Amino acid sequence: MINNISDYFSQGCGRCDRFGTPDCATQLWAPGLAALRKICQSAGLEETVKWGHPCYMHAGRNIALIGALRGDFRLVFMNAALMKDPEGVLERQGPNTKHADAIRFTDVARVEALAPVIRAYLAEAKGYAEAGIKPVKVATELELPDELAEALDADVELAEAFHALTPGRQRSYVIHLSSAKKPETRVARVASYRSGILAGKGAQER
Repeated sequence: MINNISDYFSQGCGRCDRFGTPDCATQLWAPGLAALRKICQSAGLEETVKWGHPCYMHAGRNIALIGALRGDFRLVFMNAALMKDPEGVLERQGPNTKHADAIRFTDVARVEALAPVIRAYLAEAKGYAEAGIKPVKVATELELPDELAEALDADVELAEAFHALTPGRQRSYVIHLSSAKKPETRVARVASYRSGILAGKGAQER
């Protein structure tokens, strides 16, 4: 996966063999992605790369992530449980997504039309970050580390594959990830898990 932000917009995320080709989803939606990027930058967010995608941060928290698929491109809010969504524009990315977290687009005109709404939602999310407000964690059988939960929110394909794993295989990733003390190590481990999760394997399976 890429680790340079400019690579995403010029070549893609680096997670498939369409990377660097005109057939990459980032190239299909290039004008719209550029418009989303401009809005996020103008909102005073820190631009980084996480999970092969542009991730926008504020006050040490992930605020939103830009993604592109074959059928659409989107802006994903990382703490969606907090978002009020007064305009009703947020959608759940898949059946296993707990909260409506994404605004989907199929043309740059929709980005431009929703620009005031996007700015308002980004400002709302920044406010939560500055105040240290986090979503209330609902007790579940398996509590996912933040880095894994955020990666699943950002990657529909990965989320579907993870939730299709047996409980034991899911737990193996949680245990292996939780043993890392540094956040950057946990982020790197999540990235390394992707192929195994997509293949239906546990953390220790080869």
